[in-house]
Amino acid sequence: MSIELQTKYGQIDISNEVIGMVAGGAAIDCYGIVGMASKNQIKDGLTEILRKENFSKGVLVRQENDRLHIDMYIIVSYGTKISEVAHNVQNKVKYTLDHTVGLAADSVNIYVQGVRVTNP
Repeated sequence: MSIELQTKYGQIDISNEVIGMVAGGAAIDCYGIVGMASKNQIKDGLTEILRKENFSKGVLVRQENDRLHIDMYIIVSYGTKISEVAHNVQNKVKYTLDHTVGLAADSVNIYVQGVRVTNP
């Protein structure tokens, strides 16, 4: 499934995997994020941190009536305020998608799949 954009130069098709990669890359830059988790925990393993090439496995892109909804599965670092981290991720993902791809996300839903304690 992909998103189709019509411009004066022609049509652009953007796959959901690309949108997931852009959203995952934006989220990973936020303070308090350890990594992306798989949306299929039982199938893929419990709260395994995804590498950069697999960010789209931690992002679900849905289209309903010409509206774009994004579900993100993240792992946060211990000691951070989870609500602030989630709010920052939502803002960063919306901004990045708007300025990089030209898409306005109607909702960015954050699912915290785990908390990771990092050694100093």
